[in-house]
Amino acid sequence: MFTMTVTPRFYETDAMGHINNTVIPGWFETARDPVFRIFNPALNMKEWNLILARIEVDYVAQTHHGDDVTLITGIEKIGNASFVVVQEAWQKDACVARGKAVQVFFNYLTQKSEPMPASFRAALEAHLMPA
Repeated sequence: MFTMTVTPRFYETDAMGHINNTVIPGWFETARDPVFRIFNPALNMKEWNLILARIEVDYVAQTHHGDDVTLITGIEKIGNASFVVVQEAWQKDACVARGKAVQVFFNYLTQKSEPMPASFRAALEAHLMPA
C-alpha cells in the first residue's frame, strides 16, 4: 500500500465550494506514481510499458478546500497482462472518494498487451490490499 497527502488548492474548488469532481481522478493518477515506478523506475516516456484501460470513481462524501486529503493506493487483483489499482481519498478521517484503475502491461511498438513479467507481478503482489 502507498500513501500520499495532497493539499487542495483554491482553484480546484467549484461554485459550491467543493473540490471539483474532475480533480480527484487527477489526484488518483498522481498517487499511482509508485505503481508506475515498479514498471519504469525513471518514468522514461520512451520506455513506457503501461496503458490505462479503465477508471472509475465513486464520490462518497464532499471534499473541501482547506484540509489535506490522504490518498491510499494498493493493488486489488493481478491478471495475466493487467492489474487493478484501488484507491481511496480521505479527508478529516472520512473516506470522500474511492476509485479503481485497470492498467495493462502494453507494448507500444506492437500496439498490443503482453503477459506481465514475473518480477513485476511479484512487486505488485507486495501491495495487494485485503478484500
